Amino acid sequence: MDPVHIGIVSVSDRASSGVYEDKGLPALQEWLQRALRNPITFASRLIPDDQAAISVALIELVDAGCALVLTTGGTGPALRDVTPEATLAVAHKTMPGFGEQMRQISLHFVPTAILSRQVAVIRDKSLIINLPGQPKSIAETLEGLKNADGSQAVPGIFAAVPYCIDLIGGPYLETDDTVCKAFRPKSAIRAAART
Repeated sequence: MDPVHIGIVSVSDRASSGVYEDKGLPALQEWLQRALRNPITFASRLIPDDQAAISVALIELVDAGCALVLTTGGTGPALRDVTPEATLAVAHKTMPGFGEQMRQISLHFVPTAILSRQVAVIRDKSLIINLPGQPKSIAETLEGLKNADGSQAVPGIFAAVPYCIDLIGGPYLETDDTVCKAFRPKSAIRAAART
């Protein structure tokens, strides 16, 4: 099985300048390694809240062959929060359902979830998704909410990511169902491609 190329971007003025340790990139990498059965190569960026710099990083990662690019941070209403604008500026298509579901999940925890402006877009054959800034929120958004017995209460957004990437011509992503079960129509499911 060929490695899947995934871009991960943490957007933070303070972390990028060394004021504190970035927790976004390790959280994204750790979750993806648990959730995906595919071998993964990561391309990571730690950058300040600068709209032009964010857009440049996203374009570079897409051009480098990343099928999926996940960002963390910079999605609130504060003056320096410009990740959604930078993401929309490089979009060929918008995917509003991702942002709607992320806010829906977060509303189970905090009423301020409505302040989040996360977006998802397609550029070329890549899916770009803005995630929350906190590691706990990243996992909740991607995985969704589970009942006490482990069954899915509210689907996480990652359940739709593999099929979306199929549809835009990207690699076939296989998930670990104990972390996040991908949804595909029966006609789109392939036999396990283990090596």
